[in-house]
Amino acid sequence: MKVYLDNSATTRPREEVIDEINYILRESYGNPSSLHRLGFDAEKRIEKARDIIAKFLNVNKDEIYFTSGGTESNNIAVQGIINKNKKRGNHIITTEIEHPSILNIFKYYEESGFDVTYLKVDKYGFIDLEELEKSINDSTILVSIMLVNNEIGTIEPVEKIRGILNKKNSDAYIHIDGIQAFGKIPLKLKEWDIDSFSFSGHKIHGPKGIGGLYIKKETNICPMVYGGNQEKGLRSGTENVPGIVGMGKAVEIINNNFEDEKNYITDLRKYLYKSIKNNISKIKINSLLDNNFSPYILNISFLGVKGEVLLHFLEDRGIYVSTGSACSSHRQGKSHVLTAIGLSDEEIEGAIRFSLSHFNTKEDIDYAVKELKKSVDEIRQITMR
Repeated sequence: MKVYLDNSATTRPREEVIDEINYILRESYGNPSSLHRLGFDAEKRIEKARDIIAKFLNVNKDEIYFTSGGTESNNIAVQGIINKNKKRGNHIITTEIEHPSILNIFKYYEESGFDVTYLKVDKYGFIDLEELEKSINDSTILVSIMLVNNEIGTIEPVEKIRGILNKKNSDAYIHIDGIQAFGKIPLKLKEWDIDSFSFSGHKIHGPKGIGGLYIKKETNICPMVYGGNQEKGLRSGTENVPGIVGMGKAVEIINNNFEDEKNYITDLRKYLYKSIKNNISKIKINSLLDNNFSPYILNISFLGVKGEVLLHFLEDRGIYVSTGSACSSHRQGKSHVLTAIGLSDEEIEGAIRFSLSHFNTKEDIDYAVKELKKSVDEIRQITMR
C-alpha cells in the first residue's frame, strides 16, 4: 500500500491536467511568439489559462505573470521591488520563518548593506503586529511575509499589513509568498491591497516547472530577465506552454471544487490528529486545528525519535512524509521554523510534517497511523537499549 502524505513538498498531478499537457505536447507545440496558426493556438491557450487564474484570484488578467515556479516568482517580486525602489530607502522587513527562497534574498541584501528586520514569531508561528508597526520607518520600502507557513501551517494576518502601513504613512510595498496558500485557503488579494503574490503549479496538482506572480498594476518593479519581452517584459523567454496550460487546468478544477475539497481536507486532518493523539504517546502537536492554520498541514514531534529515522521507517512501509521543507532538506542543521517557535532540540529532531490532499482517504490514515505507531515504538525500543 502507498500512502502519500507529503503534499506540501509536491502533489500528484490530476489526470485531467496530464491529459491537457499531453495534448499540448502532441498537438499545440507552436511557439506562442510565432505568427502562424500553431503559434496563435499556443498563445490563445496561454491567455485562457491566465484568464482562469485571474478569475480565481479575482484580479485583472493583465496582473498575472507566468514564471518557472515559486522560487522564481519570489525572486522577481522581491528583487524587482527592491532594485526599482532602493533610492527611496534601504530598509526591508520579513519574518524569521520564511521559505529559503525569501530568506536567502534578504540575507543577500543584508550583506549588500540593506537594513533588514526579521520579525519574531510566537510559539505557534504568528508575527506580532505591534512589532511590525514599530519596525516600519521612513526608509522602509518592502514588507514580505509568507501567508501560510510551509512547515507548520500558520496563516499570518496579512490582511492587516496595509492598514498598519497606512497608519505609519508608509508607502512600502507588500509581497506575499502565497505558495502554500494558493488553491488551499480563501484569498482576497484586492481587499488586502497587496502588491505582489507568488504561487506555484506543482503544489496544486499541476505540473512542476511552472509558477505565477500577481503584480498589482501600480506596482513599480524591475525585470530580472531580459530578452524577447514575453510576459510584458517582466520575464522574457519562450513560455512553458504545457506547464501554463496544465496549471490553468489545475486551477479550473480547484475553482469548481474549492469548498468541498477544503471541507474534506479539514475533516481528514482532524481525523489524522485524533488518530495519532489517541494511539501514540509522548508527542507534541506543533500545528493547531483552528481556522488560523492551514487544513492541509499537521506538524507533530515524536519525542525520543529522530524524525529522519522515522521518515525512512515509514518509507519502507509505503508511507511518505517529510521532516520539513523539501527545499531545505539537504541542508545540515535544525529547522529554522521550529527553532523560531521555541521548540527544544528533542522536539525539533522528532518533528514530522504530514501534508494532505483530496487523494488521501480515511483508509490511508488508518494504515499510516497503525504503521506510524509500530515504527515509533520500534525506534524508541532501539534507542532505549
